Amino acid sequence: MTPNREDYLKLIFELGGDTNKISNKQIVAGINVSAASVSEMISKLVKEKLVEHVPYQGVQLTESGLQKASTLIRKHRLWEVFLVEHLKFQWNEVHDEAEILEHATSKTLATHLDEYLHFPEYCPHGGIIPKDGQAIHETRHQTLIDFPVGTSIQISRVLDEKALLDYLVQQDVRLNEQYKIIDIASYEGPVTIQNEEKTIALSYKAASTIFVTAI
Repeated sequence: MTPNREDYLKLIFELGGDTNKISNKQIVAGINVSAASVSEMISKLVKEKLVEHVPYQGVQLTESGLQKASTLIRKHRLWEVFLVEHLKFQWNEVHDEAEILEHATSKTLATHLDEYLHFPEYCPHGGIIPKDGQAIHETRHQTLIDFPVGTSIQISRVLDEKALLDYLVQQDVRLNEQYKIIDIASYEGPVTIQNEEKTIALSYKAASTIFVTAI
């Protein structure tokens, strides 16, 4: 399987495609490609029986697709933990490095890496790290755009995508921080969040890939 196909499987999983149907629009929002490119790749994944597609509803991982996505995510997230905890990378710097390392990581190496890291449960972006051979289901969270003005939330997980992570670093948003939603602009405008230390206006695209818990 090509790295490009693997990246799509991981993204569909992270968006909730293990249990729900994910629209092409959501995939486009999470990866820097055109809508036409997404449609083309989805067609290929359907032919390989890695996803199922229902017109006007979206795509969902098959059992085979979920197993492959879980194996890839395990390797990717273990490397992210290693890079942050042992090589002092920032959370927005590890994605591309982990992308390279995961494709060259055998099952045996992943097992030893997991043991060396003392079996971490979560990656630096809040995602679950699967155990060896485990097809996991990500903890369900709604995104920032799913809540109305006035809701208090905690940042629980963010999509593991380099452009998004760079943007969040620029905006000074961190995992597990708590905010109150104080404004949602119309026509997919910015979502403004605030706590005692700062007020941040996040783009609609970013807000749609930030997973939060109401508090």
